[in-house]
Amino acid sequence: MLIKYLGHSCFWIEFGEKRLLIDPFIAGNPMAANINQNDLEVDYMLITHGHGDHIGDAIDIGQRTKAIAIANFEVQNWLVAQGIRAYAMNLGGKFKFDFGTVKMVSAIHSSVLPDGSNGGNPGGFVVWNESQSFYIAGDTALTYDMKLIPLTCPPLTFAILPLGDVFTMGYEDAIIASQWINCDMIIGCHFDTFEPIRIDHQKAQEAFAKAGKKLILPEIGQVINL
Repeated sequence: MLIKYLGHSCFWIEFGEKRLLIDPFIAGNPMAANINQNDLEVDYMLITHGHGDHIGDAIDIGQRTKAIAIANFEVQNWLVAQGIRAYAMNLGGKFKFDFGTVKMVSAIHSSVLPDGSNGGNPGGFVVWNESQSFYIAGDTALTYDMKLIPLTCPPLTFAILPLGDVFTMGYEDAIIASQWINCDMIIGCHFDTFEPIRIDHQKAQEAFAKAGKKLILPEIGQVINL
């Protein structure tokens, strides 16, 4: 499995012979100026909620690639109305796609679409096939619902957790989240993009190491091979 970090909460993941794009937000992120979204080959987009910093490029990429977006019902409706192929899910439900199974899980946050319309409930995703499983938390506070993931999903290979604080949980709460989801390899996201969510990398790394967890704070454009 190849994982490429495209900035903020956006990842490109090669999984089950398909290309997944998580929370597409590239053109509006000055820190991702070296990423050309027109170079991305995408089969599916997984969108956790409607905020612009998670859905900003979904229409352009969806129109170009004909990728299928997976999102909650409200976001799916909004995308379909703009000509994007999309599949609706909701919290607690799962569906088997041609690359693996996707389960939509709880997130504690807010959600409104770029035009001000209702973005429905935010969520996260657990994705798995016969050999690997990962959790995309989306924008979320620490929530006790995370304890349900090990009870309802296969053991996690890794998890993508927000840890920039202010708008999501910070790295201290992300450590607790990693314990509740029984995952030792964490890839951080939603950090450093804007001034309020800049973090001390060294402190975060040291705190995770003290808890016996591995934290990867990827550089934009960095590829992780698992």
